[in-house]
Amino acid sequence: MNEDLTRDGPIVPKSIHETTERLAQVVHEGGRTMPEDQPFLVCKPKKIESWRIFKIMSEFVEGFDIIRKYGLSVSFFGSARASFGDDSYERAEELAKRLSQKGFAIITGGSAGIMQAANKGAFEVGGASVGPDVSLPDAQTYHPYLTEKVGFDHFFVRKVMLTYASEVYIYFPGGFGTLDEFFEIITLVQTKKIRKVPILLYGKNYWGPLLSFIEKTIYEGHAAIDKQDMELYTLVDSVDEAYDFIIANVSC
Repeated sequence: MNEDLTRDGPIVPKSIHETTERLAQVVHEGGRTMPEDQPFLVCKPKKIESWRIFKIMSEFVEGFDIIRKYGLSVSFFGSARASFGDDSYERAEELAKRLSQKGFAIITGGSAGIMQAANKGAFEVGGASVGPDVSLPDAQTYHPYLTEKVGFDHFFVRKVMLTYASEVYIYFPGGFGTLDEFFEIITLVQTKKIRKVPILLYGKNYWGPLLSFIEKTIYEGHAAIDKQDMELYTLVDSVDEAYDFIIANVSC
């Protein structure tokens, strides 16, 4: 039997020890073998670059180590650009502040705009303010409202961290990244790859046309989704409405 008896603990399979040791090696290799000038990740690489595999694995390890420290959490998504007016940012900051005071850790992508506003709301009331950021060619810098931060080189690793980080997800107006993250989370819930969690869309003027397209074209016009799939998300239009819904429907 492939087991290892520890002096003060339970019997642990050798495979677990071996996996742990290998994982520690991988994390070390991920940092040690990373080239300074990284080539782009193409769709179909001609060869497997071992340094990239090690780096991806080390990012997953570091990311999960961080998010598992927080119990009750809420993830904010939204534009990093100053293109939606001050109202969206003020509402994000206010909502994050109120949720932080109720014990929620505030998690964002760690960048500017709505993400910074949410982190600022938590930070200013002494709450946990977490920012898994991603390295981009147009260098992003961390804003000063984070109590914990971690940087990723791979978008998909960061997306996994944000997907598994929270008990509720709030989407403010945003661009392709925000839409991508919204459709990914509802797809994961729809296909039962993750448990059903509250998903809020903030702002009727912004989200209304998209939801109308989903209902009229995707559902009624082409039957590409089921009627209950449109119940995976909730549209809200004020801080009070969002806050009340979250307090009534979210538990750790």
